[in-house]
Amino acid sequence: MLTTTTTKVLDPGELDAALALLDREPVANAFVAARVRIAGLDPWRLGGEMWGWYAGGQLVSLCYAGANLVPICATSAAVRGFADRARRGGRRCSSIVGPAAATGELWSLLEPSWGPAREIRPHQPLMVTRSLPADVPPDPLVRRVRRDEMDVIMPACVAMFTEEVGVSPLAGDGGLLYQARVAELVTSGRSFARIEDGRVVFKAEIGAVTPHACQIQGVWVAPEFRGRGLSETGMAAVLGYALRDFAPVVSLYVNDFNTAARASYRRVGFTEVGAFMSVLF
Repeated sequence: MLTTTTTKVLDPGELDAALALLDREPVANAFVAARVRIAGLDPWRLGGEMWGWYAGGQLVSLCYAGANLVPICATSAAVRGFADRARRGGRRCSSIVGPAAATGELWSLLEPSWGPAREIRPHQPLMVTRSLPADVPPDPLVRRVRRDEMDVIMPACVAMFTEEVGVSPLAGDGGLLYQARVAELVTSGRSFARIEDGRVVFKAEIGAVTPHACQIQGVWVAPEFRGRGLSETGMAAVLGYALRDFAPVVSLYVNDFNTAARASYRRVGFTEVGAFMSVLF
């Protein structure tokens, strides 16, 4: 039994305790919770380590340390413990992302040794909905992407990622990991698009799914089709799939400077319930 405050890597036998903590904030923690439910806590399967902060022998906070560094239900004391561990190991992640307060505190402690960041997005509204919009009809042409349409959806995914993150997902390993992720979403029936004449007009994915909530990501409209309301009708269609097939609550987070997207999401019924922060390297 751990009797003092400490940080350590969780072992597979602590899965139930980790899930119980993740379920305290099911919307904010959907991304990590979905990975843990599929892979457990084995670092090789999880794609990273799960760090735990213990106080009085109890698991109080978590931090996922993989391609992203993600503080979870993190108290100030836990953030300091996670920052110490991260500094000792050196930066291995491509971003720090999570609830704005904890992420901001974590970055303030890591910036002297990890900085400068390529970009900081300090306020990304977290939005949720539990119902379909009453006055936005779903686009009947938005459907699940088929497995034989990988060559059709990939250019749109690459364009979305590059536009959103500022770097191409094809850099480094030539895009192998990114293509595998897109293929996973397509195969699992969580990639949706409106495709006309072999080109993607609108697309979005359900990137994380738990019994409590799912998270939409990768919303994109081809530039020449923007301003026609396709993001709203497309999102209404994806919401229909999400609420019917995946979870009772649908979430997403968006950059605060993307006023057009925020207005679009509000029109289809999303409301802001919190904020994320992202630090990109």
